[in-house]
Amino acid sequence: MKIELNPVERKYLKALAHHLDPVVTVGNNGLTESVVREIAISLDAHELIKVRVAGDDREARVALYEKICDELGAAQVQHIGKLLVLWRPSDKQRIVPPKTKKQAK
Repeated sequence: MKIELNPVERKYLKALAHHLDPVVTVGNNGLTESVVREIAISLDAHELIKVRVAGDDREARVALYEKICDELGAAQVQHIGKLLVLWRPSDKQRIVPPKTKKQAK
């Protein structure tokens, strides 16, 4: 189950992620089981993370981004070059994106 973000939530999360460093690197071996597990552990611990992806193929990075989000139930916040920003609320949700005016009603 992939999380969909509205523009207000996405903007808020982008701002929070700006100062973050990548916590996981997807190397030349691609998305192995251990890499997926490491991303899941990082999401549980931090909720909002950056992932660095090796390789110059943009289409492959986008496909990898979608696969990670599908497998882990995370939201795609931002994709800039070789950096992916992911968000998934944990049980003890620390990051609460703002509601839009329409959602608040």
